[in-house]
Amino acid sequence: MNASTRGAPAGIIRRMKNSLQSVPVTGHRDAPEVTVRPATLDDIAAIDRLLKDYAARGKLLSRPETDLYQSLREFVVVTIDQQVIGCAALQIFTRQLGEIRSLAVQSTHAGMGLGSKLVQTLEEDAQRLGLWRLMALTYEVRFFEKLGYGVVEMKVLPEKVWGACINCPKFRNCDEIAVLKHLQTGP
Repeated sequence: MNASTRGAPAGIIRRMKNSLQSVPVTGHRDAPEVTVRPATLDDIAAIDRLLKDYAARGKLLSRPETDLYQSLREFVVVTIDQQVIGCAALQIFTRQLGEIRSLAVQSTHAGMGLGSKLVQTLEEDAQRLGLWRLMALTYEVRFFEKLGYGVVEMKVLPEKVWGACINCPKFRNCDEIAVLKHLQTGP
């Protein structure tokens, strides 16, 4: 077990090995190594910093650090030369619906396709698990549209609305846009 997988449950490591991506940012052989991998306990502080930065800029809702520990198994991180520079989580509501959430990439690395790598990794995991649909609440609609998501009304996502949104401080005045992607059809 290496430093990048220390603390991650063995099942998650096995499950994600097929999704791990390690590619250079440029064609140069000395380019930094970019990796998407399951998050570990050692990544919590970096994830917390990323999410607090995004929350401070009004790009997503804040999450307490205790929530990050409780939902650690949902997270993947993207690293450059083993430094966490982005994160995202896959939350499952039902067999039919999962959510891409807490998607954040350091602003110094924006535009490099790292957010897309995170989403694609979670989509692959969702498909492997057998999820039918993935959604996100976002201010970055064009980003998700480029990945095949379409804008939908919140009422088509009752699992999210009544499972999580109802406890949100923005519940009555939500200004995020719901996007949805069908991964496969149900039985």
